[in-house]
Amino acid sequence: MLRPIARSLLLAVAGVAALAACHPGAVRRPPLVTKANVALGDSLFNTGACQRCHGKGGVGAANAPALDGKKWLQLKAGSYDEIVTIITEGVAQTAIKDTSHRFAMRARGGPMNLTDPQVQAVAAYVWTLTHK
Repeated sequence: MLRPIARSLLLAVAGVAALAACHPGAVRRPPLVTKANVALGDSLFNTGACQRCHGKGGVGAANAPALDGKKWLQLKAGSYDEIVTIITEGVAQTAIKDTSHRFAMRARGGPMNLTDPQVQAVAAYVWTLTHK
C-alpha cells in the first residue's frame, strides 16, 4: 500500500501526463516565465528602449518587427532561450534579415544595459506575447 504522500505524488504525475495527452501541441511554460518576471519585463519593455523600436506591446514599428510570433525574423522558433540570447547579444546591422528595419538591435537594451535578471524578465514578457 502506498503512503499518502507517495500516492498524492503519483496522482499528480498521472494528472500532468493526462493533461499533456489532451493538449499534445501545448508548449510548457519556461520556469523563469513567472507572473513577477512578466510584470517586470512588461514594465522594462514598455517604458524603455524596447518599445521605441518594437512598439508598445511589441506590435512592431518602423525600426523593428512585431514580436507576435507570426513571423520570427531573427529566431528559429521564438523559444524563451532564443529570446534571452537575442536580448543579451543584440543583432548587428549586417545580420538584420529585413532591411526595412533600419537599426541594429543593441545588446541588453542598449542604453538600458539590462542586467541578467532584467534580460530574463523582458524575455519572459516577450515570450508571453506569442504564447497566450
